[in-house]
Amino acid sequence: MPDSNITAQRLLPEQLTRTFNGHFNFTSTAELEPLSGVLGQERALEALQFGIAMQRPGYNVFIMGESGTGRFSYARRYLTEQAKLRSTPSDWLYVNHFTEMREPHALQLPPGEGSRFCADISTLLDNLLATFPAVFETPAWQQKKSAIDRAFNRRYDQALDVVEKIALEKNIALYRDSVNIAFTPMFEGKALDETEFAQRPETEREQFHADIAVLEEHLNKELSSLPLWKRESSNQLRELNEETIAQALEPLLAPLTQKYAEHPCVVAYLAAMQVNLLKTVVEQLVDEEHSDAIARKLLEEQYSPNLVVGHEPDEGAPVVFESHPTYDNLFGRIEYSTDQGVLYTSYRQLRSGALHRANGGYLILEAEKLLSEPFVWEALKRALHSRQLKMESPLVELGRVAAATLIPQVIPLQVKVVVIGSRELYYALQELDPDFQEMFRLLVDFDEDIVLTEETLPQFAQLLRARTSEEGMAPLTAAAVQQLARYSARLAEHKERISASLADLFQVVSEADFMRSSAGAELTDAEHIEQAIAARIARTGRVSARIMDDMLSGVILIDTEGAAVGKCNGLTVLAVGDSVFGVPARISASVYPGGSGIVDIEREVSLGQSIHSKGMMIVTGYLGSRYAQEFPLAISASIALEQSYGYVDGDSASLGEVCALISALSRTPLKQSFAITGSINQFGEVQAVGGVNEKIEGFFHLCQARGLSGEQGVIIPKSNVINLLLNEAVVSAVSAGKFHIYTVGHVDQALSLLSGAEAGCLDAEDKFPEGSINAQVVERLRSIAELNLPSDDAKIETHE
Repeated sequence: MPDSNITAQRLLPEQLTRTFNGHFNFTSTAELEPLSGVLGQERALEALQFGIAMQRPGYNVFIMGESGTGRFSYARRYLTEQAKLRSTPSDWLYVNHFTEMREPHALQLPPGEGSRFCADISTLLDNLLATFPAVFETPAWQQKKSAIDRAFNRRYDQALDVVEKIALEKNIALYRDSVNIAFTPMFEGKALDETEFAQRPETEREQFHADIAVLEEHLNKELSSLPLWKRESSNQLRELNEETIAQALEPLLAPLTQKYAEHPCVVAYLAAMQVNLLKTVVEQLVDEEHSDAIARKLLEEQYSPNLVVGHEPDEGAPVVFESHPTYDNLFGRIEYSTDQGVLYTSYRQLRSGALHRANGGYLILEAEKLLSEPFVWEALKRALHSRQLKMESPLVELGRVAAATLIPQVIPLQVKVVVIGSRELYYALQELDPDFQEMFRLLVDFDEDIVLTEETLPQFAQLLRARTSEEGMAPLTAAAVQQLARYSARLAEHKERISASLADLFQVVSEADFMRSSAGAELTDAEHIEQAIAARIARTGRVSARIMDDMLSGVILIDTEGAAVGKCNGLTVLAVGDSVFGVPARISASVYPGGSGIVDIEREVSLGQSIHSKGMMIVTGYLGSRYAQEFPLAISASIALEQSYGYVDGDSASLGEVCALISALSRTPLKQSFAITGSINQFGEVQAVGGVNEKIEGFFHLCQARGLSGEQGVIIPKSNVINLLLNEAVVSAVSAGKFHIYTVGHVDQALSLLSGAEAGCLDAEDKFPEGSINAQVVERLRSIAELNLPSDDAKIETHE
């Protein structure tokens, strides 16, 4: 091939990288103002601002993008700023429902009033303990109680007086104590004991027994109303107690009722509490002997509100991030206590969840963690759809908790949920969950790359200024910022973009600051950045170093000089953990007569993934359309990526595969001093591939280790020039003429470079120039097709 054509496709050193010289006009980042917003991401920011401002139901937000792009930190910071502008939501408390203990009531109070109400109830309980039972020891109560007792005793005495009068007429005495009533015979005004009574005549004894029977009838008749008297006395005593308690409670509860008169729910609770106290005071503070501590605890268990959510009046709307969104952590839980092996609970054991705390504000969740928890996703959708926050245990519904539980009153829910997740998860939810689109109508898409504009690079430097200040690191020099910009562009694999993966960038800054500190420098300079990047590569370079050793020792067969038929050096990229590096691999092809077609060995042994198999099928299509227009494509060929023992994916080897196949067909040797990468379409046009920098550097390092001859180089797609950000060693070698990088746009150009001969173009008669590579391919395919045609004898049909 003429040298002029080769030169036209050879890249100049300045085309291999971007230096960012002259873009940063400062001595150090200490001179800059910190970046207050986020770098780039204008589309995502506009979407987030709209989603937060839109208050209609269903406009919850899903933020998607790759981890490390700043999506979480910016979203949280923006939500915090917006939350300060919104009103503070209400406090929520749960209180006892005295008529149905299993259904606690929810009270809504203005922010800050919840804790005050709890304090007021605590003071009320102290006053109750101070008031009772002392109120039952006052002279007024004692007098009224004595009057009730006297009234009962008077009735009782009057009844006994009647019986006693009749008994005396019969010469019988009536004796009574607190428990028993007895009759004793009398003689001459003196009561007889048993011995004396036994000595009396039998007629007198019989008369006495007869009189006793009559007296007992009179006694029963007179005391028949005794239960009624006791009941009336008990009722009067109870009414007295209730009246006394009510009078004592009035000065305690009236101020609270007046204080919370604007809150009907509190007034209703205080009224129900007052009614319940009429019974509780007597049972727990009067009749039973309790210490003050036990009495206080009993009162708290019944009357102290349970503040599930409390706010300060001027704190604004809440912003809650739940890092572990289990069902209980999100929706709250009902705790249980045990007493002699029996589980029990009460309204005091209701615990709030993240939704309670975020109600009236914003809740941030991570999609992967959210969907990994059982029951949570469906329950969250129900809550958002109904706009009600219901506290329950899913295990109770499944029958796995054999204990009585509570049914707390639901709380109105008004929350903006912000879910952060990957693109794959977003699209999966959109496809598989019909409710997802209704619940999360706002998509915020964070780009993986940031387009370089006039504002981007100054903001990039300001971002580094903000980060170093926040972390207490030394400022960066302009040269260090240039180096970081180049590193970020390398991550983005584009000269006009930088990576949005800020986490990787900040790690390099942190490690470079350590290098600076170790060297005793005041500012972090470019050399510290280079040392940090080199150290990162070295730490993760064990696998790449081992592969390089195997290639140098001949274990892995890769030639970097000479020429061979049916062989060329392809370029692959391996990703092992955090390490990503390029590795050359031999592509080989063999051709022989037959009808098996082109066999992709990787696919046949189930090592070739779908995209790789697609690339091989495109090779077959290109071969047929390019060379087999006048005869059938009837060959047997096999193509393999030699010494590859793992899964192979991607179509970046298809350009090398078609060149190796054409070399085998035309018997044209290909230069082994070249390595090649690129995918092709069915028209032979070369398309861009990924990982081009790592691929070039991988082959360069092998050639450098064996000694650069000046003939070695790499062939890449022309459309990949914009992705070149090669390291200094490659650029220097190209500048010195010891290594070369060529670009091609068609298979023919790659063939010409690899073979050093003309590939050949079709003329007006659709013929390739005689002696060209393409002409040799046509002739070889034609001869193989003729070999595969059936013989004349085989065409003879036999008839009976």
